[in-house]
Amino acid sequence: MAVDENEAQVLDQWTHRLAQALQILDLEVDQELLLDLARKSAGSVIHAAAPVTTFLVGYAAGLAAGNGSAGSKTGSTAAITQAADVAFRLCEDGHDGGPATKGWADTGQ
Repeated sequence: MAVDENEAQVLDQWTHRLAQALQILDLEVDQELLLDLARKSAGSVIHAAAPVTTFLVGYAAGLAAGNGSAGSKTGSTAAITQAADVAFRLCEDGHDGGPATKGWADTGQ
């Protein structure tokens, strides 16, 4: 999901402020990935799926980080990417699709 230059700047500032307020100071957020995931889930399922999907992807990646499998920045990035890949695959089935044939647990998380 493309945003114009002004929106990108506002989003970057908001992300930085929120990360500071949540005390996750070294977090690097892949905004384009999350925006694409939100767009895909909103279009494939229903509009309200966008925030829920991005939350669940972040939560799954956070659980992986808490279990030590994503303890580094590289590992955290990989955990987010893997969780997002699962969500993207599930979005391809739309709102009537069943569970992904290869889910989060199958990726080693």
